[in-house]
Amino acid sequence: MTSTIDRIAHSNRWRSRSLVEKNVLAFGLLAVALIFPPWPTAAAVLVVASVAAVGLAGVPPRVWGLAVAAPMGFVLTGAATLLVTVGADGVGIAPNGLGEAAALTLRAAAATAAMLLLAITTPATDLVAGTARLRVPAEIVELALLIYRFLFVLSDTLATMQAAQEARLGHVGWRRRIRSSGLIAATLLPRALDRAQRMEAGLAARGWSGGALKVLGPRRPVSAKGLAGVVSMLSVLVLVGVATR
Repeated sequence: MTSTIDRIAHSNRWRSRSLVEKNVLAFGLLAVALIFPPWPTAAAVLVVASVAAVGLAGVPPRVWGLAVAAPMGFVLTGAATLLVTVGADGVGIAPNGLGEAAALTLRAAAATAAMLLLAITTPATDLVAGTARLRVPAEIVELALLIYRFLFVLSDTLATMQAAQEARLGHVGWRRRIRSSGLIAATLLPRALDRAQRMEAGLAARGWSGGALKVLGPRRPVSAKGLAGVVSMLSVLVLVGVATR
């Protein structure tokens, strides 16, 4: 999924839009989802983010759906704890547990969609260049970029190990699949760290020894029309949130 998001971030229709516009939209949606009641404000934020990603930026609906659904397992696990209560009488159903769990899930889904909208329409290099222009310390910028690159190291290592196991029929039957998954989990981190050390050696061979990692990227001018549209949309969502408080 990481490689798919990165590929779409470089090829979507919003690739040429200003980073300022996309940041204002994404963080504005995030703020609205967190400040105002989850219904109907968070639901509206989720719809706006989905329409912007699929309808305007041209993100494939399947990819967007999978990207939003991926973190929801953690959200649902946390929301499930609100459904029950533990007291002197034992375990029971919380009086307002269903409503609180639904509100938490909806708010988390909206906040996730807002941040994914920025991630799936903006390459990591643009984000890094933007943080550098904001005078964020170079060490933090470099660390974020190296962690992002390390995700691809992990992904490539995992894909190689899975292909090798499939070639040896390691995924035939559920017993072999469980055993193979355990072997992958046990050996993935050491191999990934080894590849990361090789990447570090390659950076050192190119003359990088703790200095700034220069990222080339054009600075796109802010569109007054686009920024006005973003602000107008956020204003409408704020009015909806204020009216439903």
